[in-house]
Order: sequence, then C-alpha cells, then structure tokens
Amino acid sequence: MIHPDTEVRFINDEVGYGVVATKLIPKGTITWVQDDFDQEFTKEEFDKMSPHYQSVLKFYSFRNKKGNFVLCWDIGRFVNHSFKSNCLTTAYDFEVAIRDIQPGEQLTDDYGYLNIEEPFRGIDERTKRKVVYPNDLEKYHTVWDNQLKKVFPSLPKLQQPLGHLLSSDTWNKVNDIIEQKREMDSILSNLYPALKEAKWTAPKKQS
Repeated sequence: MIHPDTEVRFINDEVGYGVVATKLIPKGTITWVQDDFDQEFTKEEFDKMSPHYQSVLKFYSFRNKKGNFVLCWDIGRFVNHSFKSNCLTTAYDFEVAIRDIQPGEQLTDDYGYLNIEEPFRGIDERTKRKVVYPNDLEKYHTVWDNQLKKVFPSLPKLQQPLGHLLSSDTWNKVNDIIEQKREMDSILSNLYPALKEAKWTAPKKQS
C-alpha cells in the first residue's frame, strides 16, 4: 500500500504518469508497505499467462528475492525510477523516504534494487549512472544501506499512516536496530540470486 497523501498525475510526455505527494512527506516516513492485497506470481504462473498479461505484469511489477513478480494493487505500481530516488526499499518489505518529499514532488524508486530483468537507459539526471542494470544491488547496496541507516531513527518518532501494516515483529526489529541491539539487514538480501552472475550489455543511446 502506498502512502495515503499521494495521487497519480501526468508528469510529461517522456515519463508519462507518476505518483506525487499531495502533502509534505517528511524524511523517515514509511511510503509503501507490501500488504495482503498485493499480488505475487511465481515464474511458473507467469509462464502460463498469455503474452498480453505477461507484458502488463512485467511493466507494472517488480521481482522479489524469490524471483516472484509482485504487483501492487494500488497506485504504487505507477512509482517511477530515478537515479536520485527519494524513497528506498528495505529488507523488511517496506519503503521509506530518505529525504523530505515536497507537495507536488514525485515519489521515486531506484529500479536498480527491484530485480529488473533487462538493463535500461534512464532519463538523464546529470548523474554518473546512466543505465539501470539487473544486478545493481550488488554494486550499490552499501550506499543504499547507509542512506537507510540515517533515517531509521526517525521511524518511531514520526506519524506513520502505514505503520499499522507492519507486524509487531518488524517494529521490534526496527527498534532493536535503532537501539543498536542488532544490525540492520542489508538491502542486498532483496537480490534475486539468478541475477547475481549474469552479464548484460548496456542499451544503445537513442538517436
């Protein structure tokens, strides 16, 4: 489930539609939680689908560490990629804002941690990274982990509209991490192992 202070808007012809904040979403706010309405499809179920449904599922879903396709039931499926994303996933099936998200600003993910199947060239954001690769989690998990560690202490201090969707066990883990009773599980644990050793060629620039 996506944060309630969001809506889908048309961004531009290049991006299409995206999810934007309707109110300020402070840094450290839980922005998405995988809930019971989100659908999960195995690779075997995917292979039995018609090409039309396969195309739709590949476009709107992400793959988890088991290689299953996760399809958000709400507008969370419209969250766009950014090399400078303001949201980050965790090892605990929820995402968090790593900086303040202003009203009218898009909520964005870095698709590099979503186990994509093929590399793609992102919109130029004046960053060193230009291409998203399926195994980016291996390359950048330390950077993402450090960003998460900085905002975790804010989680229990903020109003969390999605907080009730986290299990008591997850909240206990969060509090133990904040109190330094345990290490935060790395975002690397989300990597689908089949992507680990594969090699890809960068997509060509469009002329």
